[in-house]
Amino acid sequence: MSEQKRLTRNTANKMLAGVCSGIADYFGLDATLVRVGWVLFACLGGSGILAYLICAFIIPARPM
Repeated sequence: MSEQKRLTRNTANKMLAGVCSGIADYFGLDATLVRVGWVLFACLGGSGILAYLICAFIIPARPM
């Protein structure tokens, strides 16, 4: 049986809370690209900061 893919915060490769790194792992992207995209999202609309904080509380940390 294959292991189910789950969205978790990657606390091993984190800058703040590991949200961007976890999203990058889930979608198979580079974490730097996700971080740059998130900064642009935050600068253009301002809601990126609120979205990051919500994700940091909702997305569970990856078990070690």
